[in-house]
Amino acid sequence: QVQLVESGGDLVQPGGSLRLSCAASGRYFFIYDMAWYRQAPGNQRELVATITRGSSTNYADSVKGRFTISRDSAKNTVYLQMNNLKPEDTAVYYCNANVRVGARPRDYYWGQGTQVTVSS
Repeated sequence: QVQLVESGGDLVQPGGSLRLSCAASGRYFFIYDMAWYRQAPGNQRELVATITRGSSTNYADSVKGRFTISRDSAKNTVYLQMNNLKPEDTAVYYCNANVRVGARPRDYYWGQGTQVTVSS
């Protein structure tokens, strides 16, 4: 099994910055694509940003130019640098990874989520 653990969520004022981290742990696993999703109260979970094994990235239009996704494959960790935060960025942020464990087929794993609140 693989576990994803997010950290870095907090309460921040509009215009502020936060850096989220998500570390994967387990045995005999290999991570392919990684991503950040978010879910605000009453809304569906939405894709925020993705990053491939080769570090190609894609972003939701709502966060382009403000958020940056990156990864450290040696540490099995993905990051989300969030700048110029807005109240509409308030949500629970989830890490997602496409993982192969041992000889099993690839599958998607989720973290437990970390709360980001943007408010004055």
